[in-house]
This record gives sequence, structure tokens and C-alpha cells, in this order.
Amino acid sequence: MKTINQQLLTGERALFKARDLHIENSTFADGESPLKESRNIELEQSIFKWKYPLWYSRHIRVNNSIFEEMSRSGIWYTDDITITNSTLQAPKLFRRASRVKLDHVHMPHAEETLWNSRDIEIHDVQAAGDYFGMNSENIKIHDFDLVGNYAFDGAKNIEIHNATLMTKDALWNCENVTVYDSKIIGEYLGWNSKNVRFVNCTIESDQGLCYMDGLTLENCTLLNTDLAFEYCKNIDADIVSSIDSVKNPISGKIHAQAIQQIIMDDPEIDANQTVISVDSESSVRHAV
Repeated sequence: MKTINQQLLTGERALFKARDLHIENSTFADGESPLKESRNIELEQSIFKWKYPLWYSRHIRVNNSIFEEMSRSGIWYTDDITITNSTLQAPKLFRRASRVKLDHVHMPHAEETLWNSRDIEIHDVQAAGDYFGMNSENIKIHDFDLVGNYAFDGAKNIEIHNATLMTKDALWNCENVTVYDSKIIGEYLGWNSKNVRFVNCTIESDQGLCYMDGLTLENCTLLNTDLAFEYCKNIDADIVSSIDSVKNPISGKIHAQAIQQIIMDDPEIDANQTVISVDSESSVRHAV
């Protein structure tokens, strides 16, 4: 494998169709698509300053490197890329990519990142930006902090461990999601999604958990969460806190420490299809 060391690379397609390179201590400055169509590339201590650096690439390893803000839309249609110990400042960074691994990565401008991608592994990542992970699938996440709305809209086959998600409209239109040991804060969580499971999670969500099919909550805490479960069916919820209010669930079972208000005001909903129980009946106020 040839080594390129301490180079300033400029101009469009500076290393177009590069093969079997180890690049270190180098800067890719002005010039679009410097490593387009590349294969078997190792990048160490490198800096990307301009747009579209890694399109249609294969088998890429990046460590201790920086993607500056103008390296936007940087990694599209790329397969098998691992990035470790790096700062990815650019928005729209991954699109229609596959076999993406991120480990110990900071993403301060992650707007519209990881769209329509698949086979993703995320570990020890901090990200900020709206529309993270839209329409992607086969995602495994450990130790993740996200600030930004509309996360994972339309995504499938997601497993999340030990995350903090501060995001409105998170997990909309999703299918097959399991979240363990995490904190989720943001309105309207999970609408229109199917087969979603939360385990040992703390959730704060105005009108969260509505219009869902196949919703499971195990040993979860719901803080400041009202009008929950509206038009949800196949619910299996074990809540270890009180719930502010529950409204018009379609079917399933809900158990909580207390429920401040149960609202059943849709005559088309058969209340007998949902079993609601609390630790003390005196803690429930019904409204029709």
C-alpha cells in the first residue's frame, strides 16, 4: 500500500479512482470530489475542507481526522466505511451509504445526515442536527447523544442502547425499533410507527406514543407526558411512574403507578379492548 504523507491536495478530483493508499497528515483543500470512486483507502490525521470527498468509494478507514463544514454532502453512495476518533462538522454527510461504522465521533452539524443508508453501527457518538437517520435501516447504536428534531423518520430495524435523544417527532413512521436504558425528550414521540419497544427508558413527551401499532414499554418512566396512547393498538405498557393523561387507546393493556386522567371521548373506540390498571384506583380520574 502506497503512503501519501503531509501533502496539500487541491483541485477537482485530486485523487480520483485512487487505489490502495495510506494517506496521513494531509489536507484536501479547494476542489470537489477528491477521492471519488476510490478503493481501499486509509486516512490518518487528515483534513477535508471541500465538498463531496468520498462519493462512490469502497473500503475506507478514517481515524483522527476532520471533515470541516464545507465538506458537506461528503459520503454518498459509499460502501464499507469506518470512521473513528474524528470530528465530522459537515451537514448532509452520509446519503445512500452502506456498512457505515462510527466510533468516538463528534458531529456538531449533523443536519440531514445518514439518509437512506443501511447497515449502520454507531458507538460513542455525539450529534446535533435535524432529520438524523431518515429512511435508513439496520441500525445499531450504543452510547449516543443527539440534539435535533425529527430523528429516524421512516427508519427500520433500529436497536438503541444508552442514548439521550432530545428530539421532537422522533421515531415517526418507523418499524421494528427497540430502545434500551435511554432518555428521550421531545413532543409527539413515535407517531405512525409499528413494533416499537422501550425498555428501562425515561420519556418526556407531550402527546407522545400515539397512532402506533405494537407498542411495548417495559419498566419505563413517563414524565410530563399527556394524552398518551391515542389511537394506539396492541399496547403492552408497564409504567413505573404516573402518567398525566391517557386518551382513546384502541387495544392492549396499560399499567402505571398512577394515571391522572383517562379520556375516552371517541364513541368509535371500544374501551373494553384496553385493560388499564394502576397501583391505586384512587389515583385515577376518568373523563368522558
